[in-house]
Amino acid sequence: MKELLHLHNPHSAGVRAKQVSFKIVVIGTSLGGLSALKIVLGNLPADFPVPIAIVQHRHKESSNTLQDLLQESSLLKIREVEDKDEILPGHIYIAPADYHLLVEPGHFALSTDEPVSYARPSIDVLFESAADVYIEEVIGVILTGANQDGMQGLKKIKARGGITIVQEPATAESDIMPEAAISAITVDWILTLSNIASQMVKLCQLSQK
Repeated sequence: MKELLHLHNPHSAGVRAKQVSFKIVVIGTSLGGLSALKIVLGNLPADFPVPIAIVQHRHKESSNTLQDLLQESSLLKIREVEDKDEILPGHIYIAPADYHLLVEPGHFALSTDEPVSYARPSIDVLFESAADVYIEEVIGVILTGANQDGMQGLKKIKARGGITIVQEPATAESDIMPEAAISAITVDWILTLSNIASQMVKLCQLSQK
């Protein structure tokens, strides 16, 4: 499938990556997310330098099986977040079931505040907190999902100057979440799952030089 590129300047992402050292990648997904995450994370190299925080909508009684299933596909260390966990390079962090995951300077926080967009954890909460702390040094990624959670958060990342990436809706198990994000903002990149991983690598490895 031909990749779609939404950039006002086709070279702007590459140029800006050399000027910005990205501090975090935030990923949000819902229905179909396990399969999608396995592909994205499975295509990242063991030396991927930037921490990744993930909100996957799941039942509030869900165990840590998600962590184990994703770890099978990834060369990077994956852990379910505990309150005040330090944000470390090259690690993947998953929001625990029934807790909002927030980014604070250098560490994560967990919250049991009311659901946002009917979800706890909420993608919007993660994305908006990341944008508040790290401004333009954030890459936000929306994958498959059956609601509109993440749309407002991605809009805030875009407004703060961060990079926005969305899964090509035609390739998503549920296209509602990607379509909502695309309708809300001019997304920087609309890509298939394997190309989302390669774009993350390009942006983050450039930013470390």
